[in-house]
Amino acid sequence: MEAKPSKKDLCTNYLLINPKEASLFDIFSVLFSRNLKKRKFIESSFEELESFLYRFLIVISALIQKFLHKISMPMAMIGRTIVFLLNFFYINGGFFGLIRNIMQVRVVIPDKKAAAYLSFIGFTDTRMELDITIKYGNAMYYPALSIMACKAAYNNAAYNQALIEGQWKMEFLGYKDYWNDFLGRADTQVVMFRDKSVDHDTIVVCFRGTQPFNTEDWCSDVDLSWYEFPHIGKVHSGFLKALGMQNIVGWAQEVDHDSAHPPRRAPLAYYDIRDTLRDLLQKNPEAKFIVTGHSLGGALAILFPGILFYHDEELLLERMEGVYTFGQPRVGDEAFGQYMEENFRKNRIEYYRYVYCNDMVPRIPSDGLFKHFGTCVYYNSEYKPSIIEEEPYKNYLSIWGSIDMRRNAIYELIRSFIMLTKYGEAYKEGWLLFFIRIFGLMIPGVPAHCAQDYVNSTRLGSLRHLHFYHFHHKKNRS
Repeated sequence: MEAKPSKKDLCTNYLLINPKEASLFDIFSVLFSRNLKKRKFIESSFEELESFLYRFLIVISALIQKFLHKISMPMAMIGRTIVFLLNFFYINGGFFGLIRNIMQVRVVIPDKKAAAYLSFIGFTDTRMELDITIKYGNAMYYPALSIMACKAAYNNAAYNQALIEGQWKMEFLGYKDYWNDFLGRADTQVVMFRDKSVDHDTIVVCFRGTQPFNTEDWCSDVDLSWYEFPHIGKVHSGFLKALGMQNIVGWAQEVDHDSAHPPRRAPLAYYDIRDTLRDLLQKNPEAKFIVTGHSLGGALAILFPGILFYHDEELLLERMEGVYTFGQPRVGDEAFGQYMEENFRKNRIEYYRYVYCNDMVPRIPSDGLFKHFGTCVYYNSEYKPSIIEEEPYKNYLSIWGSIDMRRNAIYELIRSFIMLTKYGEAYKEGWLLFFIRIFGLMIPGVPAHCAQDYVNSTRLGSLRHLHFYHFHHKKNRS
């Protein structure tokens, strides 16, 4: 009988951090000892870590994760309660509508699977319509469509189907929950749809982002765990697992059903999306596709072509037009960035990483190990875009950055009162987003991560520089 592959077969180098059961003493001991083998919450292919800065970052990451694990249950309960109450008042016509319904004995209880049921993110920005002034052929068409898809992906399947088919008049291809072999549950969501007209046929793959009250999602964002693959580089382990890396066998060409413990109750994201795209592209010779995601979804969106490169999926790579991410965290080291950029050039695939102002998520995990790559389209607080190599204050824990971020948080709070009069009804900010902006005075960068400002950026940002860059970028790659 053939032996099962071990972790050494999966990759030669790795560093995995699991502080859930670690004591505070064990975590802080990393600062004073280079010997990683003594640390029960660290699993590593090497015994010592020389860099004090690196060990310090591990301690910070472990402490944040440990805190998040401790509050996971109350956070989830608070989140469910808040979302239910928001929907309860919304579906009953607000506070006064609820009073009227109570008096008339016709109170409506929200159905979590109904198209009208919104997520927390859905309530921060309730806009559903696309900007009709940004048409196909405009350099901002795909980014503007992508961020609206990212925003919709936070809501349930019924909402997405009703929006895509009813409001956008496009073909809904599905909304699925995908399995995470390492967590033993389905925690990755993806929506797919088809944007087809007489002049183009585009399939959109959109990964759902970080859920505000899901501490596992936030742990993934701050985790410093990684696997190193030969000729590819170090890649963030949490994002790989969420994308569909298989337990024990890693990124095998096909799914190994025997390696799943516990047995999978849903498909793995990468493999199912890949097979779905193969089928759709073979049936529609003119069709192409783009991949997008916000926050955690952005990390999965940029890793998806990375695994396509690894498996040399010729059909998909030939028909892939671009990747558009919003508020994306870092996903790999410098070697991985070079690997991705080389393959993007080789396959003539565009990759644009959108960052709004002081959004905290693109500034994590620390720049000490993981590095951004690709084209960064940065918008300041006035929604003015620029093409830069890296967003200002590239690490969230920046002393000078914290001062500027708090100053900007005050400006954004004041700005929320004038958006309606300056730009019109479509840019009105609700009371929920107002409270989030107040929260941002204490923890700056949180409100800036909301989809609202990314939608505004793609609609209000001056397009002149982006058109110029887009034209010359495509010309140089052709």
